[in-house]
Amino acid sequence: MDYATILYEVGDAVATITLNRPEVMNALSSDLERELHDALRRAGADPDVRAIVLTGAGRAFCSGYDMSAVEASNGTDPAARYPADVIGDWYERNQGELDHLREIWSLPKPVIAAVNGWCMGGGFWYALACDITIASADAVFAQPEVRMTSSSIFLFAALCGWKSANRYTLTGDHFDAAEALRIGVVNEVVAPGELLPAARRLGRRIAQVPAASVRLNKAITMQGLRAAGVDSGLLLNGALNAMAHSSYGPERERLNAAKAEGGLRAFLSARDEPFRPEPFGPRSAGPGE
Repeated sequence: MDYATILYEVGDAVATITLNRPEVMNALSSDLERELHDALRRAGADPDVRAIVLTGAGRAFCSGYDMSAVEASNGTDPAARYPADVIGDWYERNQGELDHLREIWSLPKPVIAAVNGWCMGGGFWYALACDITIASADAVFAQPEVRMTSSSIFLFAALCGWKSANRYTLTGDHFDAAEALRIGVVNEVVAPGELLPAARRLGRRIAQVPAASVRLNKAITMQGLRAAGVDSGLLLNGALNAMAHSSYGPERERLNAAKAEGGLRAFLSARDEPFRPEPFGPRSAGPGE
Protein backbone atom coordinates (compact mmCIF):
# COMPACT_ATOMS: atom_id res chain seq x y z
CA MET A 1 0.00 0.00 0.00
CA ASP A 2 1.34 3.43 -0.97
CA TYR A 3 1.07 6.43 1.34
CA ALA A 4 1.27 10.11 0.42
CA THR A 5 2.49 11.54 3.73
CA ILE A 6 4.41 8.72 5.42
CA LEU A 7 6.99 6.08 4.53
CA TYR A 8 6.45 2.49 5.67
CA GLU A 9 9.03 -0.27 5.65
CA VAL A 10 9.56 -3.57 7.43
CA GLY A 11 12.87 -5.29 8.10
CA ASP A 12 14.10 -7.78 10.69
CA ALA A 13 10.72 -7.87 12.47
CA VAL A 14 10.66 -4.07 12.90
CA ALA A 15 8.26 -1.75 11.05
CA THR A 16 9.58 1.79 10.56
CA ILE A 17 6.97 4.51 10.04
CA THR A 18 8.42 7.86 8.93
CA LEU A 19 6.39 11.05 8.93
CA ASN A 20 7.17 12.43 5.48
CA ARG A 21 6.22 16.09 5.12
CA PRO A 22 9.74 17.50 5.56
CA GLU A 23 8.88 20.74 3.73
CA VAL A 24 6.66 21.69 6.72
CA MET A 25 8.73 19.88 9.37
CA ASN A 26 6.26 16.96 9.35
CA ALA A 27 3.39 19.09 10.63
CA LEU A 28 0.33 16.97 11.41
CA SER A 29 -2.41 17.27 8.82
CA SER A 30 -5.61 15.23 8.77
CA ASP A 31 -4.19 13.18 5.88
CA LEU A 32 -0.95 12.48 7.73
CA GLU A 33 -2.72 11.39 10.91
CA ARG A 34 -5.11 9.18 8.96
CA GLU A 35 -2.24 7.49 7.13
CA LEU A 36 -0.13 7.25 10.29
CA HIS A 37 -2.82 5.41 12.19
CA ASP A 38 -3.60 3.18 9.25
CA ALA A 39 0.09 2.22 9.20
CA LEU A 40 0.14 1.66 12.97
CA ARG A 41 -2.84 -0.69 12.70
CA ARG A 42 -1.23 -2.41 9.71
CA ALA A 43 1.96 -3.03 11.67
CA GLY A 44 -0.04 -4.13 14.69
CA ALA A 45 -1.84 -6.79 12.63
CA ASP A 46 1.24 -8.04 10.74
CA PRO A 47 2.56 -11.27 12.30
CA ASP A 48 6.00 -10.54 10.85
CA VAL A 49 6.24 -7.26 12.78
CA ARG A 50 7.21 -7.45 16.43
CA ALA A 51 8.02 -3.78 17.15
CA ILE A 52 7.33 -0.40 15.53
CA VAL A 53 9.67 2.59 15.16
CA LEU A 54 8.13 6.03 14.59
CA THR A 55 10.35 8.84 13.28
CA GLY A 56 10.35 11.90 11.01
CA ALA A 57 11.97 12.80 7.70
CA GLY A 58 14.36 15.73 7.46
CA ARG A 59 15.18 18.07 10.33
CA ALA A 60 12.13 17.38 12.49
CA PHE A 61 10.36 14.52 14.19
CA CYS A 62 7.18 16.58 14.05
CA SER A 63 6.56 20.32 14.44
CA GLY A 64 3.01 19.86 15.75
CA TYR A 65 -0.39 20.35 14.19
CA ASP A 66 -0.45 22.20 10.88
CA MET A 67 -1.90 25.54 11.96
CA SER A 68 -3.01 26.64 8.50
CA ALA A 69 -4.75 23.31 7.88
CA VAL A 70 -6.54 23.45 11.25
CA GLU A 71 -7.86 26.95 10.64
CA ALA A 72 -8.91 26.18 7.08
CA SER A 73 -10.73 22.99 8.02
CA ASN A 74 -13.21 24.26 10.58
CA GLY A 75 -12.83 27.98 11.20
CA THR A 76 -11.47 27.51 14.70
CA ASP A 77 -10.32 31.10 15.27
CA PRO A 78 -12.32 32.17 18.36
CA ALA A 79 -12.64 35.69 16.98
CA ALA A 80 -14.41 34.54 13.84
CA ARG A 81 -17.55 32.65 14.98
CA TYR A 82 -20.08 32.24 17.76
CA PRO A 83 -18.35 30.91 20.90
CA ALA A 84 -20.67 27.89 21.16
CA ASP A 85 -19.73 26.77 17.64
CA VAL A 86 -16.01 27.26 18.23
CA ILE A 87 -16.06 25.40 21.56
CA GLY A 88 -18.04 22.53 20.03
CA ASP A 89 -15.66 22.14 17.10
CA TRP A 90 -12.60 22.27 19.33
CA TYR A 91 -14.10 19.76 21.76
CA GLU A 92 -14.63 17.21 18.98
CA ARG A 93 -11.20 17.85 17.51
CA ASN A 94 -9.34 17.66 20.83
CA GLN A 95 -11.07 14.45 21.90
CA GLY A 96 -10.10 12.92 18.53
CA GLU A 97 -6.47 13.91 19.06
CA LEU A 98 -6.41 12.23 22.47
CA ASP A 99 -8.10 9.13 21.05
CA HIS A 100 -5.22 8.87 18.56
CA LEU A 101 -2.75 8.73 21.43
CA ARG A 102 -4.81 6.09 23.23
CA GLU A 103 -4.71 3.96 20.09
CA ILE A 104 -0.92 3.66 20.45
CA TRP A 105 -1.42 2.17 23.92
CA SER A 106 -3.94 -0.35 22.57
CA LEU A 107 -1.63 -1.74 19.89
CA PRO A 108 -0.36 -5.25 20.62
CA LYS A 109 3.22 -4.22 19.80
CA PRO A 110 5.45 -1.54 21.32
CA VAL A 111 5.99 1.75 19.50
CA ILE A 112 9.47 3.27 19.82
CA ALA A 113 9.67 6.98 19.03
CA ALA A 114 12.99 7.92 17.39
CA VAL A 115 13.00 11.69 17.86
CA ASN A 116 15.18 13.64 15.46
CA GLY A 117 15.40 17.44 15.54
CA TRP A 118 12.31 19.47 16.35
CA CYS A 119 9.59 17.79 18.44
CA MET A 120 6.92 20.37 19.11
CA GLY A 121 3.27 20.66 20.06
CA GLY A 122 1.25 17.68 18.89
CA GLY A 123 4.47 15.97 17.83
CA PHE A 124 5.64 16.19 21.43
CA TRP A 125 2.35 14.55 22.47
CA TYR A 126 3.05 11.62 20.16
CA ALA A 127 6.57 11.25 21.57
CA LEU A 128 5.14 11.19 25.10
CA ALA A 129 2.51 8.59 24.15
CA CYS A 130 4.93 6.11 22.56
CA ASP A 131 5.97 3.15 24.71
CA ILE A 132 9.69 4.01 24.55
CA THR A 133 11.39 7.18 23.29
CA ILE A 134 14.96 7.53 22.03
CA ALA A 135 16.19 11.02 21.13
CA SER A 136 18.95 12.30 18.92
CA ALA A 137 21.36 14.61 20.73
CA ASP A 138 20.12 17.44 18.50
CA ALA A 139 16.45 16.98 19.45
CA VAL A 140 14.53 20.00 20.78
CA PHE A 141 11.20 19.68 22.60
CA ALA A 142 8.54 22.29 23.37
CA GLN A 143 4.89 23.23 23.45
CA PRO A 144 5.23 26.85 22.25
CA GLU A 145 1.54 26.95 21.32
CA VAL A 146 0.67 27.70 24.97
CA ARG A 147 1.99 31.20 24.32
CA MET A 148 -1.08 31.95 22.18
CA THR A 149 -3.63 30.47 24.64
CA SER A 150 -3.54 26.81 23.74
CA SER A 151 -3.39 23.57 25.67
CA SER A 152 -0.77 21.31 27.15
CA ILE A 153 -1.28 17.60 27.87
CA PHE A 154 -1.77 15.71 31.11
CA LEU A 155 0.59 12.97 29.90
CA PHE A 156 3.53 15.29 30.57
CA ALA A 157 2.71 15.52 34.28
CA ALA A 158 1.77 11.84 34.48
CA LEU A 159 5.13 10.84 33.00
CA CYS A 160 7.52 13.43 34.43
CA GLY A 161 5.80 14.85 37.52
CA TRP A 162 3.95 18.09 37.92
CA LYS A 163 6.99 20.23 38.77
CA SER A 164 8.75 19.38 35.51
CA ALA A 165 5.53 19.65 33.50
CA ASN A 166 4.68 23.06 34.95
CA ARG A 167 8.17 24.39 34.18
CA TYR A 168 7.59 23.93 30.44
CA THR A 169 3.82 23.97 29.96
CA LEU A 170 3.51 27.34 31.71
CA THR A 171 6.17 28.99 29.52
CA GLY A 172 6.27 27.09 26.24
CA ASP A 173 10.05 27.09 26.62
CA HIS A 174 12.19 24.76 24.53
CA PHE A 175 14.30 22.08 26.18
CA ASP A 176 17.05 19.95 24.72
CA ALA A 177 17.66 16.21 24.67
CA ALA A 178 19.79 16.26 27.83
CA GLU A 179 17.00 17.98 29.76
CA ALA A 180 14.45 15.59 28.25
CA LEU A 181 16.49 12.68 29.58
CA ARG A 182 16.89 14.30 33.00
CA ILE A 183 13.17 14.81 33.55
CA GLY A 184 12.09 11.49 32.01
CA VAL A 185 10.62 12.47 28.63
CA VAL A 186 13.05 10.12 26.86
CA ASN A 187 14.74 6.83 27.73
CA GLU A 188 18.03 7.42 25.95
CA VAL A 189 19.98 10.04 23.98
CA VAL A 190 22.23 9.00 21.10
CA ALA A 191 24.33 10.68 18.43
CA PRO A 192 22.26 11.86 15.42
CA GLY A 193 23.69 9.21 13.10
CA GLU A 194 22.90 6.48 15.61
CA LEU A 195 19.22 7.31 16.15
CA LEU A 196 17.51 4.89 13.75
CA PRO A 197 20.07 2.10 14.25
CA ALA A 198 19.60 2.36 18.02
CA ALA A 199 15.80 2.33 17.76
CA ARG A 200 15.83 -0.65 15.40
CA ARG A 201 18.29 -2.55 17.57
CA LEU A 202 15.94 -2.13 20.49
CA GLY A 203 13.04 -3.27 18.32
CA ARG A 204 14.95 -6.42 17.32
CA ARG A 205 15.80 -7.06 20.97
CA ILE A 206 12.11 -6.87 21.85
CA ALA A 207 11.40 -9.25 18.95
CA GLN A 208 13.40 -11.96 20.72
CA VAL A 209 10.84 -12.03 23.54
CA PRO A 210 7.73 -14.17 22.92
CA ALA A 211 5.01 -12.11 21.26
CA ALA A 212 2.42 -13.02 23.91
CA SER A 213 4.76 -11.86 26.65
CA VAL A 214 5.40 -8.53 24.96
CA ARG A 215 1.71 -7.97 24.29
CA LEU A 216 0.62 -8.82 27.83
CA ASN A 217 3.38 -6.89 29.54
CA LYS A 218 2.69 -3.81 27.44
CA ALA A 219 -0.97 -4.17 28.45
CA ILE A 220 -0.06 -4.52 32.12
CA THR A 221 1.76 -1.20 31.98
CA MET A 222 -0.47 0.82 29.68
CA GLN A 223 -3.88 -0.52 30.66
CA GLY A 224 -2.80 -0.40 34.30
CA LEU A 225 -1.92 3.29 33.96
CA ARG A 226 -5.27 3.93 32.29
CA ALA A 227 -7.11 2.12 35.06
CA ALA A 228 -5.11 4.03 37.67
CA GLY A 229 -6.36 7.36 36.37
CA VAL A 230 -4.52 8.50 33.23
CA ASP A 231 -7.73 8.11 31.20
CA SER A 232 -9.62 10.25 33.71
CA GLY A 233 -6.96 12.92 33.39
CA LEU A 234 -7.23 12.85 29.61
CA LEU A 235 -11.04 13.11 29.72
CA LEU A 236 -10.69 16.35 31.64
CA ASN A 237 -7.76 17.31 29.40
CA GLY A 238 -9.98 17.17 26.30
CA ALA A 239 -12.65 19.43 27.81
CA LEU A 240 -10.11 21.97 29.06
CA ASN A 241 -8.30 21.89 25.71
CA ALA A 242 -11.49 23.10 24.05
CA MET A 243 -11.78 25.97 26.52
CA ALA A 244 -8.14 26.97 26.01
CA HIS A 245 -8.39 26.92 22.22
CA SER A 246 -11.65 28.88 22.32
CA SER A 247 -10.28 31.67 24.51
CA TYR A 248 -9.80 35.10 23.00
CA GLY A 249 -8.16 38.18 24.46
CA PRO A 250 -5.78 41.03 23.65
CA GLU A 251 -2.77 38.71 23.32
CA ARG A 252 -4.46 36.57 20.68
CA GLU A 253 -5.77 39.72 18.99
CA ARG A 254 -2.19 41.00 18.72
CA LEU A 255 -1.04 37.71 17.19
CA ASN A 256 -3.94 37.65 14.74
CA ALA A 257 -3.06 41.18 13.63
CA ALA A 258 0.55 40.11 13.04
CA LYS A 259 -0.64 37.15 10.98
CA ALA A 260 -3.03 39.25 8.92
CA GLU A 261 -0.21 41.65 8.11
CA GLY A 262 2.71 39.26 7.58
CA GLY A 263 1.41 35.68 7.44
CA LEU A 264 2.35 32.69 9.54
CA ARG A 265 6.02 33.65 9.86
CA ALA A 266 5.06 37.04 11.33
CA PHE A 267 2.59 35.31 13.68
CA LEU A 268 5.27 32.95 14.99
CA SER A 269 7.76 35.79 15.36
CA ALA A 270 5.28 37.87 17.36
CA ARG A 271 4.52 34.87 19.54
CA ASP A 272 8.05 33.65 20.24
CA GLU A 273 10.48 36.60 20.00
CA PRO A 274 9.65 37.90 23.51
CA PHE A 275 10.80 34.53 24.90
CA ARG A 276 14.22 34.47 23.22
CA PRO A 277 16.84 33.48 24.04
CA GLU A 278 15.36 30.12 25.02
CA PRO A 279 16.81 28.24 28.02
CA PHE A 280 17.86 25.31 25.80
CA GLY A 281 18.14 24.45 22.13
CA PRO A 282 19.49 26.23 19.05
CA ARG A 283 18.16 29.64 20.11
CA SER A 284 19.44 29.40 23.66
CA ALA A 285 21.82 31.76 25.36
CA GLY A 286 25.38 30.48 25.57
CA PRO A 287 27.18 29.78 28.86
CA GLY A 288 27.45 32.95 30.91
CA GLU A 289 25.06 34.96 28.75
